[in-house]
Amino acid sequence: MSTLNPELLVKKAVQLDQIEYVPTRKFNDMDLNSKLKSNIRHKGYSAPTQIQDECIELLVKGKNLVGIAKTGTGKTAAFLIPIIEQLLRGGDNFQSLIVVPTRELALQIQEEFKSISQGLGIYAASFIGGTSISKDLMKLKKRNQIIIGTPGRLIDLMNRGALKLRPMSVLVLDEFDRMLDMGFITDIRKLSKAMPQRRQTMLFSATIDKKQAHLIEEMVHDPIEVKVSDGSCASDSINQDIIKVPQGADKVQMLIDLISGDEFNKVLIFAETKRLVDKVSKKLNMSGVLSDIIHGNKSQNYRVKALNKFKSGKVQVLVATDVAARGIDVDNVSHVINYQLPLSIESYVHRIGRTGRAGKVGQAYTFID
Repeated sequence: MSTLNPELLVKKAVQLDQIEYVPTRKFNDMDLNSKLKSNIRHKGYSAPTQIQDECIELLVKGKNLVGIAKTGTGKTAAFLIPIIEQLLRGGDNFQSLIVVPTRELALQIQEEFKSISQGLGIYAASFIGGTSISKDLMKLKKRNQIIIGTPGRLIDLMNRGALKLRPMSVLVLDEFDRMLDMGFITDIRKLSKAMPQRRQTMLFSATIDKKQAHLIEEMVHDPIEVKVSDGSCASDSINQDIIKVPQGADKVQMLIDLISGDEFNKVLIFAETKRLVDKVSKKLNMSGVLSDIIHGNKSQNYRVKALNKFKSGKVQVLVATDVAARGIDVDNVSHVINYQLPLSIESYVHRIGRTGRAGKVGQAYTFID
């Protein structure tokens, strides 16, 4: 049963002044491999974002770094480009480990890597839960300069003796705050300690809590700090409100009426159980609202397809359990709706954090029975 006070879920967004960043140069002006620059141009990137402008050359030089940057700031390329550049400069024995909190993020980073490294003879593999362990063991027999994975699967492979971390040169901890929130701190410590010979550590986080300072010092020795966001809570940029459900009212119909507005173009709905997720999505589809689902009973392949349909706009609504609160990275989610009162404030914050990103104001509603 939820212990949340509904009054805490009513809040106006703080409209922060967005100062457009003016880069100091273009990618072509950077001291990078010409083929790598060609791939960057092919992706349509001409000038770096702030996190890229301030990080890339430092990271190419092998500096340790703590980057504070929210989703949508281009941080993935900010660490992939320097890693690729170092490999191209002759790092034959140069291997990197990228640790991320969710399966979806691991796959996104792998796709970004493929596009940036095309034709360069550099390879990466991802290792995530919910996939075949035997296939992972086969992948590890191939030469991959970059390993991307979620903590649980990486630890599993390490314990089996299949993943050798000791000789690796670079450790990247992406979305560090989310990994801590998801309870991965013990796994992260194990992975970090298993790489005593590493030459470089990069840590990226959207928020930094003072209580995390000792952990960061433990992971990253003498880092340069690059801060392109203020490290504040993501919910500051979200309008939050509650919707009271009168006794005997048709709650699903109330939901359908709510999301029929034109502004509800990309809606993420959370429910507490897999059964209720299935029920809500079925009723939405029956009413003509295109929706799909993500929860723990769905295979990784199904979840990826459902997420891609939501990203591309093939479905208006994605209905999910909390498994998706920390696993979805989708641009321009217009609304997050809690079909039920979340069990904890931590769950609530993670859920609504899927909207109001990259400088935009989001909207969150919570139904109160």
